[in-house]
Amino acid sequence: MIQTLLGKKLGMTQIYDGSNTLVPVTVVEAGPCPVVQVKTADNDGYDAVQIAFGKTSAKRISAPEKGHLAKAGVDAHTALQEIRLSAPSTLKTGDVVTVETAFKEGQMVDVLGVTKGKGFQGVVKRFRVGGGPASHGSMFHRRIGSIGMRQTPGRTWKNQAMPGHMGSVNRTVQNLRIVKIVAEKNLVLVRGSVPGANGDQVLIRAAIKARS
Repeated sequence: MIQTLLGKKLGMTQIYDGSNTLVPVTVVEAGPCPVVQVKTADNDGYDAVQIAFGKTSAKRISAPEKGHLAKAGVDAHTALQEIRLSAPSTLKTGDVVTVETAFKEGQMVDVLGVTKGKGFQGVVKRFRVGGGPASHGSMFHRRIGSIGMRQTPGRTWKNQAMPGHMGSVNRTVQNLRIVKIVAEKNLVLVRGSVPGANGDQVLIRAAIKARS
């Protein structure tokens, strides 16, 4: 059984753990994720499993997606995700992966998602640049300042903080502990925050750098 699930971020709250300590948690609706395709090293050159998430109406997906899901005997879903494996999987097409089978309470996980989009932003918000004086008459409040384009160094350094697009990038938050699993509602409560806005798609996997 794989230890990876697609899910949807629902929001943050706080609960008491077993030692009566108040813990901030993010609630994620994870799965159930039916297996749509199983790839093997013999047929495809590598081992992988493709899972689906988010039931939807058949009219909301494309014709190729309908055929792909119908071939596996799976209803229409909004998201598909391929998960690479280091060894052949025992899963078969049509099997369903749930929070009960994938994770357990107290386990460390990584959560992958897309951060909130902020649009075009200046350097003060984007990179926390100090800016100029805030006093009256300075006319230099939230600008970037010198970037070295005159004599020294005579060019702009690589990776210089500049205004630009902020957010909407892939991010992974590592080593979050599962505080509670609500199996009947397909919910996973992880300690701390995860990328993205409420309702955004996330991927939960067993932590790859967790200390035993």
